[in-house]
Order: sequence, then structure tokens, then C-alpha cells
Amino acid sequence: MLSMIGLIGGLALLIFLTMRGMNLLVVGPLSALFVALFSGMPLFPQLVAEGEVNFVSSYMGGFSSFVTSWYLMFLLGAIFGKVMEDSGAADSVSRLVVNKLGMKFAVLAIVAACAILTYGGVSLFVVAFSVYPMAISLFKQANLPRRFIPAALAFGSVTFTMTSAGSPEIQNWIPIEYLGTSPYAGAEVSALVAVFMMIFGYWWLKRMISKAVGRGETFVSRDSDPTIDGERPLPNPFLSFIPLVVVLVISYIFHDDLKQSALIIALLGGIITTYVLGRKYFKNFWNAISEGTMGALIAIGNTAAVVGFGGVAKAVPAFGTVVEAMTNIPGSPLIGAAIAVSVIAGMTGSASGGQVIALPLIAPHYMDMGVNPEALHRTVAISSGALDSLPHNGYVVTTVRAICGETHQAAYGPVAAVTVIVPLIGLAIAIALFSMGLGI
Repeated sequence: MLSMIGLIGGLALLIFLTMRGMNLLVVGPLSALFVALFSGMPLFPQLVAEGEVNFVSSYMGGFSSFVTSWYLMFLLGAIFGKVMEDSGAADSVSRLVVNKLGMKFAVLAIVAACAILTYGGVSLFVVAFSVYPMAISLFKQANLPRRFIPAALAFGSVTFTMTSAGSPEIQNWIPIEYLGTSPYAGAEVSALVAVFMMIFGYWWLKRMISKAVGRGETFVSRDSDPTIDGERPLPNPFLSFIPLVVVLVISYIFHDDLKQSALIIALLGGIITTYVLGRKYFKNFWNAISEGTMGALIAIGNTAAVVGFGGVAKAVPAFGTVVEAMTNIPGSPLIGAAIAVSVIAGMTGSASGGQVIALPLIAPHYMDMGVNPEALHRTVAISSGALDSLPHNGYVVTTVRAICGETHQAAYGPVAAVTVIVPLIGLAIAIALFSMGLGI
């Protein structure tokens, strides 16, 4: 009983402290310590026999294993995003989309720009930084409440693109290691669900903004608002698309042989292509490499911090009880898998972290039951991108607070609607379609 209180209380503490603006690198181990103390877990390896469970080893084991497995992907993804940004390629692509759609479709333009960059392999965090200045400009011109900008950025980045078939984001690649599938697993169902999320999510976002405008909310400028340098020469937008295509093509060519490691070659190819095509437009190529490296360390550190929390959580008795209950839910095994991954992703505040913790536990169970691996892959990917976007998620915290300068109280409601509720509905549709035999 105390172990369950500790598990639930630790998650609540993780969310509460994150909502208060505390750093995830501090909040993660602190919340994990709460879980460990309530479960009577020894704190240090010196206090137990070799190999026995303890707080420090469990936390650092989860933290370090995630870094070991995914550091190169985070590093190359962040560098690719920064060189796309520094060369002006990201701005060129985004500006093309924005200019084609115009102020009348300001929200759609922001969502589309984020979606194209994300599906092309640009890091989620870099996409938000890159598109934010244009979002400010468009929302100001259209006189729309700025508190909806985080929702527009997040909707275009972490919903129908992040977990869709073919996406080079790691949330679509992690299941490959455990299920022996490809990044295109369940492509037919994935496409239908992505279209639903695009249409329904955009309609809901526009509806929320319209209701806010109807209540009298307007755009309020700040002295710190970024401005777009209209004088800076940018590369041709169609040439700027090429590095995005290169990432997708290379990942497709090598995924059968290299599985998730194909992403390393794909992102490296994207970096080289960006440099070759846009070298005369760079502000400072090596500085972009350096900034990308630092960005990767922050991003993977934040994610690993909550994976470490999950490492402690899964070592306490209550976690086993929760997993057993979820994996024995009556009905379709896909429902059990979806609930397990969603809950663990919600606990850790990370889609990738939730998958890394959940899949070693549930994949063998469901594969032994004969569950179709492609259906399981897509179900896991989509489900990981729902409850992960609770307030303590690293991307949510960074986008709402650091990039957009908003508070959770003002901005998180719309973010939750389009990044939690919409993917949950999409997940239900995916499970229904797979259960009918579509795409299997």
C-alpha cells in the first residue's frame, strides 16, 4: 500500500514541481527519491548486496541506459536542426508555407510549417525555436491571443507527424528494436489516423481561438518579442526541402539492415546536404554545431531525468502490480499495450522514455500472445504521444515557458486539448481499425 502511495505521490510531485517551473534535472531524482522512500528501497548500492535494487543504481541505470542508446540520435538530430536554422533553410521552408497560406490562415500556416519540418527530421525543440518568430508575427497581424501559440507549435510537431509511419523522429523508431518492425509499420492505419488528427485537431484549435477572441482576447505585444530579419538572404525554399527529403530517403534505404541506427546515417546525410547546398548562407557553421550539441545535451538530459524516475518507479512493488493489471485487461491485447505505454509515458513525461521503459516489459508478453508486431508498433507509437504531454513533459515545459514565455496556467489548456485528447481519440481509432484487420 505504501509503495502504491509512493508511486502515485511521486508522479504527482513530479507534475507539481514541473508546473512550478523547477528544472527537470532536479525534479526527476527528487520525485524518484520520494517513490523510493515510501517503498522502503535502500538508497545506496553500498547498503545492499551486489546486484540488489537500490535508489542510486536504479535511477542512474535508467538515466545512463537511455543516454547510451539514444545520444547519437539526439546529437545528430539537434545539430541537423541547428544547421537548418543557421543556414536559413528552416526559415526558408517555413516562410514559403506561411507566405502561401497567408494571414487569413495564420494558425494553419504555423501548424503546417511545424509539421513539414518535424516530418523531415528536424528536432522538435529546434522546430519550435525556428517557427516561433513567424508565429509571433502572424498572430500579431491577425490579432490572435498569443497564449495559443504553444498549442499551434505543439500540434504541428508532436501529434500527427511525430508518431506517424515513416517519421524519422525517435518515437517512431524505438519500437523497431523490440518488435523487429520498420518505421513504416502499420502505414495504412497510420495515414488514416494522421488525417483524422490533422482535421479534428485543427478544427478544435481554431474553435478555441475563436471563442477566446469572442470573449475579447487580443494579441498583447512584449518588448522581448523576436523579429524576423527581412533583410537576410535565404536559400531557395525548394532547395531547402532537399535535406529533409534526404533524411527520409536514407532512413528508408537502411532501415531493414540497421534498424534504428539507420537514423544516424540519415541525420548525418541531412547535415552534410544542408552544408553543401547552403554553405554561403551560414552565419557560423561551427557555432551551429556547438549550439546543436548543447541543445542535444539539454534535451537528452531532461528526457533521461524522467527515464531515471521511471527506472526507480519500475523497481518498486507497486509498479509490477500496475503493469500486471494493465497487461491483463480483457479484450484486445492492443488495448492493454496502449494503456500500459500511455500510463508509463504519462508517469515519465516522455514519449520516448515511456517506450524505453514499457517495451522491454510488455513486448515479449504480447509477441508471445501472437499480436501482430506492425499493429503493436503503431499502437505503441501513437499511444506514447498522448499522455506524455502532461505538464511535466520536457518539450511542453520548454515550449510554453522558455520559447513562448507563457505560463502553464494560461497556455497549457489548449496544449493538452490538441496533444493529449486528440492523440487519445486517434489511438482509439487506430486500435479499432487494427482490430478489424485493416493494415495487418
